[in-house]
Amino acid sequence: MRSVCAYCGVGCGVRVEQEAGQWRLAGDEAHPANRGALCIKGSSLIESLAFPERLLYPRWQGERLTWEGALDRLAGELARIIGESGPQSVALYLSGQLTTEDYYVANKLMKGFIGSPHVDTNSRLCMSSAVVAHQRAFGEDLVPACYEDLELADLVVLTGANTAWTHPVLFRRLQQARERRPGMKLVVIDPRQTMTASQGDLHLPLRPGSDVALWNGLCRYLLEQGLWDKAYVARHVAEFDGLAAELDRPCWHPEAVAAACDLPLCDLLGFYRLFGANPRTVTLFCQGINQSERGVDQAGCIINAHLLTGRIGKPGAAPFSMTGQPNAMGGREVGGLATQLAAHMGFDEESRDRLARFWGAPRLVSGPGHKAVALFEALHKGEIRALWVLGTNPAVSLPDSLRVREALARCELLVVSDVTADTDTARLAHLLLPAAAWGEKGGTVTNSERTISRQRAFLPPPGEARPDWWALTQLARRLGFAEAFPYEHEQQIFCEHAALSGFENDGARQFDISALAHLSREQYEALTPLRWPVNAAHPDGCDRLFADGRFATADGRARLVVAAPPAAPLQVAPGEGLPLLLNSGRLRDQWHTMTRTGHVARLQESEPWPTLRLGPASLLALGAEPGALLHLRSAQGEAHALAARDEGLREGEAFLPMHWSESYAAGSGVNRLLAPRVDPLSGQPAFKQEAVRVSLRPLRWQGLWLGPQAWGVPVDWWARRPLVGAVGGGVCQWLASWSEGDDACWARLSAGGNWLRLPQAKGWLAIELAQGRIASLLLVTPDPMKVRSDSLASLLGAPLQADALIATLDQALAGASRLVCSCLRVSERQILDAIAQQGIGEVAGLQALLGCGSNCGTCLPEVARLLACQQG
Repeated sequence: MRSVCAYCGVGCGVRVEQEAGQWRLAGDEAHPANRGALCIKGSSLIESLAFPERLLYPRWQGERLTWEGALDRLAGELARIIGESGPQSVALYLSGQLTTEDYYVANKLMKGFIGSPHVDTNSRLCMSSAVVAHQRAFGEDLVPACYEDLELADLVVLTGANTAWTHPVLFRRLQQARERRPGMKLVVIDPRQTMTASQGDLHLPLRPGSDVALWNGLCRYLLEQGLWDKAYVARHVAEFDGLAAELDRPCWHPEAVAAACDLPLCDLLGFYRLFGANPRTVTLFCQGINQSERGVDQAGCIINAHLLTGRIGKPGAAPFSMTGQPNAMGGREVGGLATQLAAHMGFDEESRDRLARFWGAPRLVSGPGHKAVALFEALHKGEIRALWVLGTNPAVSLPDSLRVREALARCELLVVSDVTADTDTARLAHLLLPAAAWGEKGGTVTNSERTISRQRAFLPPPGEARPDWWALTQLARRLGFAEAFPYEHEQQIFCEHAALSGFENDGARQFDISALAHLSREQYEALTPLRWPVNAAHPDGCDRLFADGRFATADGRARLVVAAPPAAPLQVAPGEGLPLLLNSGRLRDQWHTMTRTGHVARLQESEPWPTLRLGPASLLALGAEPGALLHLRSAQGEAHALAARDEGLREGEAFLPMHWSESYAAGSGVNRLLAPRVDPLSGQPAFKQEAVRVSLRPLRWQGLWLGPQAWGVPVDWWARRPLVGAVGGGVCQWLASWSEGDDACWARLSAGGNWLRLPQAKGWLAIELAQGRIASLLLVTPDPMKVRSDSLASLLGAPLQADALIATLDQALAGASRLVCSCLRVSERQILDAIAQQGIGEVAGLQALLGCGSNCGTCLPEVARLLACQQG
């Protein structure tokens, strides 16, 4: 059975088969996105389905309900609130992890029948600036490129994207293309020396927030050097004079740009010359561009450079916005954002009339609703009284997350549809609805290159879990809209969505999949991946848009857009601590707020704890060693994380991953620190920059807890992960206290249960015994990061034997080795031993012996670095 991965926007195909009663998953060699490759997250999809606290039936404030009772109650509560305060008092908040069919029904119900415009999605947080940039430049939200363009280009520019970690399979395709074509160049633009940047021919570690200067400077350089395509601009592009006048200002001279970006002039001009000399150039941009107060302008300046040179709509030449979620683009197709209507229609009178007639919608909204940040602020103020959250965790994922939690707690009616009750948002809900997970429901998703793929069910939903489109449809019927919501299968929804895309569409809207509007159930089930548009002109799909130079504007010309002036610099909050500029982003092996990945043990091994990455000088200034607990404070809030050394950071800057929720660490979420600053056009939050002060948190004790259950005693700070190496699973927790000593901890432990306390050279080991076997362990030590927890975990469930205990403890305290290859679980120590003891002198030899880098390939630069260090 073929399906598609549930994680990033690459949209990898997967094959799922049952062997000896067990489900096996592999990459789909026939899928155009990945050609059989998978990263570690994709490879772990089957494991991820064992959700903790799986939500199996509806609950109202903890009490079990039937679906009939839950839906009746929901319909009654919504009808009451709407009757008292109007339809704008209710809202939906959706997710790029929903299927297109889920998204379509949600938008039709709210925007067409209930009459509330307040429907937004977590895609607002990752891709909405690219959406607006596309609309301004092209007239419609259109991604012109396909993945093959990355392989056909002579120059690939990656900006604002650690692609090796965020989209590993796509980056592996790029690596392989460079191996086949050694003359191909890669430029990486990122303030951090990331795994991606380490593989570039040129890395530009520009000052955060200086992207507009970099790209405006490039456009000026192209004009001055005569490297722009005058004929293309004359035929296909508008607003040239306005941009040219702006670029004439002295601030866009190369010397001024180099100073603004804090780059050597020679490196800046090196990039400009490469761009000017390579007609086949692809610029791939992602969250580092979008997640900014200037995200729309930053994306627009990239598009300007491609329009000026005519590098769009051609093989190996395009600006390419990379999406972060599996169906962020599918949501945009059906109006998932509050600022759009379905089928790429806007709120003009003609579009509204067309959509109202197609749907038979009695209350079609007249204008945009609240964008995500504004939506939750309206919830905080009580303007929105009821909110239904589907498939996402806004209590963690939005900026100023503590205020968002307050808003959710104040909400009169909070409904959450999810696969698990173990999320920060679900714990605040009045009504919990059990959603079908990936593998349990069908539908379609659209990836970053406009490829529509079928997501297929191969498992029955457990308990009473149901697809989200089904729950929305059942609610619609209870609210009196049964005739417009007759859906009994996702195929009916998809065909209606496809028909709408072609309804009264004379070519003005390029999103058109009307050739799929009459698929039978069998044809829908057998649908193979294809890129839209799929219509009479392109019955088999279309690889690239704008090949004819015509755009989705009234006159068919693209628009060059002048960027707005720069925002004021961030101000560091007064007080003690080291002032730093904080950046946030993703890790390779984790996904969003860990709802899907945090419980999978092998996905935690490479980055098990929330860490703040700092440059060596910053660590010295703090007097901190790696593993020390740090206190972060901003004007918005405070957080804690463990110190980690990162020589790829610009000094004065720091990096904190976005993933840790209150389910996995106490107060380590980066969004607690981030102010709700947004791009004025897109409403996308500025996740990439925050001024913070960081100080060392002196501790009275810290240690590691290992047991079948999480640590149950209050402690100042903790972080947890699944336990590797224990029979039957379990929990490993890092515990830290600054308010009381370890004696108080021991007093609480020894007051209940059967405990032994064994002194160590530095600290002590507490052992809980049950029927003569080791049930739990607490190791109090000054260096938890250096402990091999998997060795300790092997003691759980074993009888207490002194010799075995001493040997295992010695092994655990001998020092942990960092995991380099997550896919094959190859550690740094294994690699170094292979080099030293077996004389391996090349990466290929290490791959052959250990397997490292032979799956997704993202660890290959690290393997090469270790080899070079040993040989040097």
